[in-house]
Amino acid sequence: MEQHYSGGCQCGAVAFEVDVDLDGCMTCNCSRCQPMGVVLAFAPRDKFKLLKGEDNLTEYRFNRKIIAHQFCKTCGVQGFSYGAMPDGSKIAAINVNTLEGVDPRALSPNLFDGRSN
Repeated sequence: MEQHYSGGCQCGAVAFEVDVDLDGCMTCNCSRCQPMGVVLAFAPRDKFKLLKGEDNLTEYRFNRKIIAHQFCKTCGVQGFSYGAMPDGSKIAAINVNTLEGVDPRALSPNLFDGRSN
């Protein structure tokens, strides 16, 4: 069920809100997600709102360079990424570890084999 969450980076320079369903969250074993230990949940971009810190974000793209990984320039935490679904609809991939009041270890994420894709 979709719920409203607040999130952000460690130092507080970046903050956001998102309406997202955590039931479909996932982990990925790609060369970026696995070492970072992210648990991801996906929301339509219009359900994501960056509250502060746009000027304190930097971007990293790798592999096919289609996902814009956003992270805080100060503390280095990646709270979210921007991307698109196969049909072109814009999404935000939320790092569930950065959501207030959520224990990602209590969730049962699906595994995505990003290493093979």
